[in-house]
Amino acid sequence: MGENVFFQIAVILGLAAAIGGVGIWLKQPLIVSFIAVGILCGPDGLGLVHASPTLDLLADLGIALLLFVVGLKLDLAMIRTMGPVALATGLGQVIFTSVIGFFIALGLGMETVSALYVAVALTFSSTIIIVKLLTDKKEIDSLHGRIAVGFLIVQDIMVVVALILLSSLGGPDSVDTPLWMAMGIILVKGVLFLGVIGVLMKYVLGPMTARMARTPELLVLFSVTWAVLLAEAGYLLGFSHEVGAFLAGVSLASTPFRETIGNRLTSLRDFMLLFFFIQLGGGLELSLLGAQLAPAAILSVFVLVGNPMIVLIIMGLMGYRKRTGFLAGLTVAQISEFSLVLGALGVAVGHLSPDA
Repeated sequence: MGENVFFQIAVILGLAAAIGGVGIWLKQPLIVSFIAVGILCGPDGLGLVHASPTLDLLADLGIALLLFVVGLKLDLAMIRTMGPVALATGLGQVIFTSVIGFFIALGLGMETVSALYVAVALTFSSTIIIVKLLTDKKEIDSLHGRIAVGFLIVQDIMVVVALILLSSLGGPDSVDTPLWMAMGIILVKGVLFLGVIGVLMKYVLGPMTARMARTPELLVLFSVTWAVLLAEAGYLLGFSHEVGAFLAGVSLASTPFRETIGNRLTSLRDFMLLFFFIQLGGGLELSLLGAQLAPAAILSVFVLVGNPMIVLIIMGLMGYRKRTGFLAGLTVAQISEFSLVLGALGVAVGHLSPDA
């Protein structure tokens, strides 16, 4: 029964709908419900769903679509408009959070590599969630809203750079390669990859999307095809599917149809991500959770209190009012879905054990 993929997907969707409904009634994010479904269906739960290449593929497609849509919504003009405050706050918060988080993780008894991953994971906040919340509250165009979106975009760029470095340096083939040589190879590949994408953006993608836009369904099909093609190109170049998908989104972000594509792909992205979060929940070993409750609580307090305080202090030093700094700081009192992707990539490249 566990090997029947169609049965597994049917069980997953049924439980996801039921538990997701309960989660919404309890005013909990759907991500929490999906992870709970994974735990319930996984080997340590009811044992109804087991690992399969099909489910793994669906999870990988979900991550790729997530990064494609994030790249699609990447507004470089926003970074230029906000200027110094977006860059200073984004970089400053990442640096201070990662350094403090690293020593907290070491103090909790983690190994150096695990502590480094945890520290980096704590630095990133979900741009998608914050943009939605600010939009719903009609604060997206306020001063603190524009600053928050600006430094969250800076964070998005930094996490993609981290994914590139990890996916390129973490494989078994890189063990005997000097670091400077590996970094040089990364740089050359990256420049070539970006150069080809830049040429296509200037001469091909604009006219092509304009022609495809005459039929909205065809535009969506082309967008998904482009995302998958660049995701595979990124993987073949030694980066990752996620990096390629992100750059595919960035390449279409300059077209007039970015909003149309993004709006039409949001539901598909959320549906595919369901399998990633369920896979994540199914991989959790409940027997290990008891020992991790105290460290998780300490790190959660740091994210909820420490991250906003760091942003408040940085913005205060730049001359912004405490209220503006406080409201902008509240947006980083959570961690991003990228943090989960980062951890999964750490396991994939062998830096982390599945039990870490």
